[in-house]
Amino acid sequence: MNALGIVFSNIHDNNIPELTQVRTMGSIPFCGRYRLIDFALSNLVNSGITKVGLITKSNYQSLMDHVGSGKDWDLARRSGGLHILPPFGLKENVLYTTRLEALRGAQRFIARSTEEYVVMTDCDSVCSINLEEVLSYHVHNNADVTLLYVKKSADSIKSNLTKTVLNVNENGRVEELSFDPRVQGDVNLYVNICVLKRTLLQTLITDAYSHNYSHFGKDILARNVNSLRIYAYEHKGYFVALNSLVDYYSESLKMLDRKVRDEIFREVDVFTKVKDSAPTRYGASACVKNSLIADGCVIEGTVENSIIFRGVKIGRGTVVKNSILMQGTITGENVSLNAIITDKNVVIKDRRVLSACETHPFYISKNNII
Repeated sequence: MNALGIVFSNIHDNNIPELTQVRTMGSIPFCGRYRLIDFALSNLVNSGITKVGLITKSNYQSLMDHVGSGKDWDLARRSGGLHILPPFGLKENVLYTTRLEALRGAQRFIARSTEEYVVMTDCDSVCSINLEEVLSYHVHNNADVTLLYVKKSADSIKSNLTKTVLNVNENGRVEELSFDPRVQGDVNLYVNICVLKRTLLQTLITDAYSHNYSHFGKDILARNVNSLRIYAYEHKGYFVALNSLVDYYSESLKMLDRKVRDEIFREVDVFTKVKDSAPTRYGASACVKNSLIADGCVIEGTVENSIIFRGVKIGRGTVVKNSILMQGTITGENVSLNAIITDKNVVIKDRRVLSACETHPFYISKNNII
C-alpha cells in the first residue's frame, strides 16, 4: 500500500484527564494487555502501511517505552518503519495545541517521505478497520480527501465534546461539515481518520500557515468542501471512542462479552508489545468468573466480571467485582472491591472495602497506597 501513516498520540488527552496525567492518550492500557495506540498501529500495519510517523507532545515516555523501535508491529525497518516525531518541529519551540499545528511541526517528515498517500488517524478509539478498502474507495472516486465516519444516534454523543458531523449525498460526497450541531436521530459522525494525497496535505498545511488558520476541520475541510472532492467512507464494524473515564470503564467491561471481543480480535491481529511473563498462578481458594486475566498474576481470592492486567496479585479472602486492576496492582487479604479502577502499581492493604457505582467508577491513581 503506497501510503504513509500519521498517528496523533496526544490530541484527545483532555478527554480522560485521570488516565493521561502521566501518559498520552495512545498509551492508556486497555483490555488486560493492550494500549490504545495498538489499535491504530495494527490497522495501519494490517493494511500494508509500513512507514508511520507518531506525533507526540507531552507525557510520552510511557508511549516510547511501549512502542520502542516498532519491532512488535513489524515496523523496525531499515526503510520506512516507525518514526517518533517530537513536539518541537519548528524554530519557535512552542507546543502545538491543534491538529493543524501538529502537522506543521511534522512538515519535514512529510516532505521527505515518498509515499503517494497519507492516512491520518487518532488513537482514542477501539476499532478494526481495513484501510486498504478505504484507499481503494478513495482512488475509485478520484477523491481529494476521504473521511471515515460511523452512524451514531445523536443522543449517544456526549454534548460536552467537540464533534464533527458529515452531511453526505447519495454519491458519498461530503456536502457539509457541521461542528457541534444540535441534531436528532442518526448522524454521520466523523472519526478523525482520513486519507489524502501527500502533496495535497503539504499544500494545505502551507496554505493554512499563510492564512493563520489553526483548525484542520473548520479551516481546511469545511472551507474547501466545495472546491475539494471530499468523500465519506462508512465504517460499519465495531467502533467506540473513549471520551471519558466512564466510557473507558464501560467499554472495557464490554470486552468480557466474547461476541464483542470477536468483533475486534477475531478477524485480524491486534499487535502489542510482547512481554515474557510467567503464567498466572491460581491458589487453592481462587475463584474466577467471567473475567480477563493477563499473564504473571497471582490470584488467591475471588474475581468476577473484571479485567486484571499483568503482574496483579489478589490476596486470600479478597473479592474483586466489576473492576479494572492495571499492571502491578497488589491487594492484601480480605479486601472488597467493586467498580474500582486502579492505575499501575497501586497497593490496597488488608481489609479495605472500596465500592462505587458502575455509572461512576472510583479511580485510584498510579503508585497510590490505600
